[in-house]
Amino acid sequence: MPVQTMMWLGFGALILVMFVIDLGLFNRKSHEIRFREALAWTVVWVSLALAFNVWIYFEMGPTKALEFFTGYLIEQSLSVDNLFVFIMIFAFFRITKIHQPKILKWGILGALAMRAVFIMAGIGLIERFHWIVYLFGAILVVTGFKMAFGGENHIEPEKNYLVRLVRRFVPITKRIRDDRFFIRKGGITAATPLFLTLVMVESSDLIFAVDSIPAVLAVSRDPFIVYTSNVFAIMGLRSLYYLLANVMEMFVYLKLGVSVILVYVGAKMLLADIYPIPIGFSLGTIVGVLAISVITSITIGSKKARASHRA
Repeated sequence: MPVQTMMWLGFGALILVMFVIDLGLFNRKSHEIRFREALAWTVVWVSLALAFNVWIYFEMGPTKALEFFTGYLIEQSLSVDNLFVFIMIFAFFRITKIHQPKILKWGILGALAMRAVFIMAGIGLIERFHWIVYLFGAILVVTGFKMAFGGENHIEPEKNYLVRLVRRFVPITKRIRDDRFFIRKGGITAATPLFLTLVMVESSDLIFAVDSIPAVLAVSRDPFIVYTSNVFAIMGLRSLYYLLANVMEMFVYLKLGVSVILVYVGAKMLLADIYPIPIGFSLGTIVGVLAISVITSITIGSKKARASHRA
C-alpha cells in the first residue's frame, strides 16, 4: 500500500476515534458545557495537533512541519473570528447552552465534509489554472480590509438563501422540542428552530471556508497538510467556543489582527511568482500579529471596557 494512502487512512482512523470519544461518548447527551470541561478538551485537541505536528516533522521533514503549524495557526485564528458569528446566531434563535453542543457537533461534521471538497477543488484549480492564485490572493486582501473597516456583523436569517429554502419547503415549529431537529406534528414532519440554527451555522461556515481555505493554500499546496491542519482546528473549535464564549468581548483587537493576517497571506499569494516569502517568516509574522492583538486587547481593550462601564 502506498505511503500516502497509509497516512490518509491513519489520520482518518485517528480523527474517527477522537470524534467518537469526544462527541459520541462524553457528549452524547445534550448538556451545558462548562468552563472546566471546555478547557480540558481544548488542551486535548491542541496537544493532539502539536503531537501530530511532531510526527509530520519526523516523517515528512521540517518544511512540511512548518507548513502544518502555520496552516493550523491561520485556521485557528480565523476560527476565533467565526465564534463571534456563532454567538450571534445562537442569541438570535434563543438557543440555550444545553442545546448548543448538538448544533455545533453536527456543524463540525458538515464543516469537515465541505473543507475536503473546497481543498481538493482549490488545489485542482491552482494546478490547472495558475492565475487562480492571484484571484485567491486578491480575495484575501479585500476580505481583510473589509473585516478591518466594514463595521459590525449582523445576523439576518430572513435574507439567508438556505434558511429561506428550508422555510419554503419544510414546515417550521415555533418551539424547540427536546433536542430534536425534526418532529412529527399532525402527521407532517416539521423542522424545529434547532434545525434552522444548524442551517445558519453551516452556511456561515461555508462563507468562512471561502476565506480560510485560500489562506491555508498560501502556505502549502499539499492536500494532506492543508486538510489535516484544517481538521485539527475545526475539531477543537467546539470546545474553544465554550472556553471563550463568555470572554470574547475582551479580545476587541483580535478581529483587527485576523484582518492583518488575511491581508498578509493574500499579499503572499500575489507575490508568489515575484518573491516567494519563506514559510518561517510567514509563521513568525502570524504569531507576532496574534500575540500583539491579544496583548493589546487584554491591556488597552480591557481598560477601555472598564472605563465605558464606569461612565
